[in-house]
Amino acid sequence: MNMASTSVPTNPMSEADLRVQLAACYRLVAHFGMDDLIYNHISVRLPGPDHHFLINPYGLLFSEINASCFVKIDLDGNKIGTSDHQVNRAGFVIHSAIHSGREDAICVLHTHSEAATAISALEGGLLPVSQFAMRYMGHMGLHDYEGVAIDTDERQRLIDDIGPHNVLVLRNHGVLTVGRTIPEAFILMYYFEKAARVQLMAQSAGARIALPKPEVSDKAARQFNDHHGDILAPGSREWPAFIRLLDRLDPSYRD
Repeated sequence: MNMASTSVPTNPMSEADLRVQLAACYRLVAHFGMDDLIYNHISVRLPGPDHHFLINPYGLLFSEINASCFVKIDLDGNKIGTSDHQVNRAGFVIHSAIHSGREDAICVLHTHSEAATAISALEGGLLPVSQFAMRYMGHMGLHDYEGVAIDTDERQRLIDDIGPHNVLVLRNHGVLTVGRTIPEAFILMYYFEKAARVQLMAQSAGARIALPKPEVSDKAARQFNDHHGDILAPGSREWPAFIRLLDRLDPSYRD
C-alpha cells in the first residue's frame, strides 16, 4: 500500500482555519532551518470544486508569513480576489501540477534544504540508513532536473513522476511532499530532512554503512505506511505540540 492510498480521517476545514494552519507550517519550516530565504513554497487547496489554492507572496521570508498574507490563485495562475503580492512562477508551475494531478494533494510542500538537496544529487538517493528513512523506501518518486521550473509543459512530467507517492525527489533541486492535510505534508518533509542528515553524517564518517536486509526495510515501510500498532497518519499526533511551540515563540502567524 502506498502513502496516498492510506485513509486518514479528515473534516473539511474553513479557509480561515486553513490559512492559520498553513501559516504555522511556514513558521515551522523556518524554525527547523528548512527554508531558503524568500524562495520555496507551501500551498494548500481550498474546499470547493474550483481547485483554488493558497500560496505565499513572493518576497516574504517564511518567518514573516501570517494567515492573512496568502495569495489565492487558480490552476492557471490567475489571482482570485485582490492582492498586491505576486507569485513566483516556478512555485506556481510545480504546485499547480501536483494539485491538478492528485485529488488527494491538499497540501504541497517544497524545499531546497541543504541535506535534502544533497541527497537528491546522490546517484543512490535516500538509503535505508536509519529508521527515519525506511518509511520512504518504495514510496518516493524521482524527477530529473530540467532547469528552473518556469515552463508549464513540465507539469505533466511532474505528475507522472510522483505517481501515487507522497514524496517526490527533485534531482539536483530538492524535495517535495504531498499531504492530505497540512500536518501530514510537514511531517513527511521533517522526517525526510532528518533521514537525509543522518545519511550524510554516516557517509561522511568514511566507514562502511550497515544497511538492514531488504525484507526488514520493507517491513518497516509497511509498518509506517499501513499504520501498524499505534502508528497514526503523519502529523496526527505531533501537530498540537508544534502549535504550542509556535504560540510560545511568536503567535503572530495567526494574524
